[in-house]
Amino acid sequence: MKIAIFSDTYTPQVNGVSRTLGRLIKQLEKEEIEYRLFIPQLKDSPSSNCIRPALSFPFLLYPECRLSLPSAVRIRKELTSFNPDIVHIATPFSMGLTGLYCAKKLNIPIVGSYHTNFDRYLEYYNLQYLSKWMWKYLKWFYRDFQRTFVPSYHTRTELNLKGFHNIAIWSRGVDCTRFHPSINNMILKDYDDSKPTFLLTYVGRVAPEKDLDILMDVARDLPEPYKNKVHWLIVGEGPLLKELQKEKLPNITFTGYVHGSELANIYANSTLFIFPSTTETFGNVVLEALACGTPVVASKSGGVQEIIQSGKTGILCDPRNSSQMIDAICNLLADPLRIQTMAMEARKYALDQSWETILSKLLNEYKEVIDQSFSSHTKLFMQS
Repeated sequence: MKIAIFSDTYTPQVNGVSRTLGRLIKQLEKEEIEYRLFIPQLKDSPSSNCIRPALSFPFLLYPECRLSLPSAVRIRKELTSFNPDIVHIATPFSMGLTGLYCAKKLNIPIVGSYHTNFDRYLEYYNLQYLSKWMWKYLKWFYRDFQRTFVPSYHTRTELNLKGFHNIAIWSRGVDCTRFHPSINNMILKDYDDSKPTFLLTYVGRVAPEKDLDILMDVARDLPEPYKNKVHWLIVGEGPLLKELQKEKLPNITFTGYVHGSELANIYANSTLFIFPSTTETFGNVVLEALACGTPVVASKSGGVQEIIQSGKTGILCDPRNSSQMIDAICNLLADPLRIQTMAMEARKYALDQSWETILSKLLNEYKEVIDQSFSSHTKLFMQS
């Protein structure tokens, strides 16, 4: 099996799509499956003969994102030379469009993945009026895919209601050897010296669509005696970072991007993981927190509600309800034994979410699509 993958984002960019694709690429290399990855040219992007970068530039409204200018002629030649059995399109923008065009011209089976609730994002940037056209475009983009992979049943239901077809679940896993409850005696040495009683953490993009206004409301309104015993870590970067930093709340530290064992250690050191976002198709960071034995207080929305067993591995609150989230946090902080029990259940759940199993299922889906396409071509050939 030879696979060509098209994406508008990849490592070192930090987001759910890039991290998921990074894990897929590792699995392909482990199983010695040939691939070509077509992505925007990024600073510090990995160098490999299997990666084909395209010219790109920062997106004006969101500089962390890149807009690429791929050459369809060059990419079509490279696809012809590589002769993949299947094309996987991970994003519906310029790289994805080019991959779709070339795959159709070369009659290669196409699958895609739907990672992001773009329609929901429009609300946070006062662009709701574009929603109708966004859905029209997305429905057109995905209509000829033999299979469209989504990370959660909630997302599958949403797309079915919008008239999408051939939708399959491609869930997400977690590396429980990397993310684990062991603490390496970190005392916030690089962030804060206050040695708080409780550490509450958020990890993700610092952007409006993550509902961080709710998190800030929670931080401001958390009642005594907990307010002075809590320290918040906001891990990540994004367009909202400078605005949030201006508030200068004394018990919040903005760490910027954190990676690897240091990120795992932050999860493991945290008393609770707080995730107010209502726009998630899955929520990779939630699963990482659970793997580190950290209970999660999150919004009952999107794919996140399928990860958390409310009352067992965390607490789900009504979307954008800061007072309910405050109550959940206070009730847990008042009951350390309950947190400890939840931590054990969280780790237990995460241990069953193996990347190897999940990616094995995806590769089997690829094979099914390839076989179906081969059978269809054979049947047409015999009829002619």
